[in-house]
Amino acid sequence: MSNGVDKAAEGPVALFGTSADPPTRGHLALLEGLVQLYPQVATWASDNPQKLHGAPLEQRSTLLGELVAAIGDPRLSHRQELSSPWAITTLERAAARWPGSELVFVVGSDLAAQIPSWKQAEAVLKACVLAIAPRAGWPLQPKQLEPLTQLGGRVVILPLQVPATASSAVRQTPDLAQLPAALLPLLLKHNLYGLGKPSLSQPLKRP
Repeated sequence: MSNGVDKAAEGPVALFGTSADPPTRGHLALLEGLVQLYPQVATWASDNPQKLHGAPLEQRSTLLGELVAAIGDPRLSHRQELSSPWAITTLERAAARWPGSELVFVVGSDLAAQIPSWKQAEAVLKACVLAIAPRAGWPLQPKQLEPLTQLGGRVVILPLQVPATASSAVRQTPDLAQLPAALLPLLLKHNLYGLGKPSLSQPLKRP
């Protein structure tokens, strides 16, 4: 809408921010899973204050937007205006955009232990339902959940299993098999993450 406010969603709005550095098959699997669980899913690329990024935010946002377009599900939207290094800021923006809607903030299980140290963690947890998506290789431990509930968090474990693909591994060792096919032309064109090398470009050449 022109005033930046959407009507209240029918059901909760799932929010998934990611550094998307680059988006992997894990991101693809998670987004495809979320649209089966929630009537509306919003995603965006963000800067993580605890990470050094391999590409500028604008390029990472473009890649994520391309992935959303490739999924092509009307329940999924790319909402870059929600992007912030701080979850509390994102939640404030989301609350203003979907007034009256329940907000579900989605994170991977690898981040569960970090959340109590986030900026205004208690306010974050009170502003949303925290939905944790299990990632292969990062099993959830009860001791990771206790601090979240002690801070007032409403925590749900999503019935999903996200592959163990990691953006950091792709940055260290370029591997086309870990990347969604829809992103390869952009990655190669802009020589992102070392993927413009001739040996890696070869599979995309047409006869």
